[in-house]
Amino acid sequence: MPKSRGYRRKTRSVFRAKQRSPLGFLLKEYKVGDRVVIDVDSRQTKGMPHRRFQGSVGNVEEVKRRSLVISVPVGNKVKEVITRLEHVRPLTKIQG
Repeated sequence: MPKSRGYRRKTRSVFRAKQRSPLGFLLKEYKVGDRVVIDVDSRQTKGMPHRRFQGSVGNVEEVKRRSLVISVPVGNKVKEVITRLEHVRPLTKIQG
């Protein structure tokens, strides 16, 4: 049997289900310019970004009905990631 090289290859530990509050993260409203963290939720496969963006921080460029367009710096480029609300959370400042 040939080796699988699918979209979710080598994601067993990356996409492990996390304990979250039931609806609190879905009720958050985002505005253009907000900084968010891409935190992929493996329980919801619709609108899931690629695993290379897991943990990335970006700016909200556009707010759509059920999704966000986020600009994420990757190396010398800026990529646009379209993802649903289940896969993002707001960036919180670390108290130091």
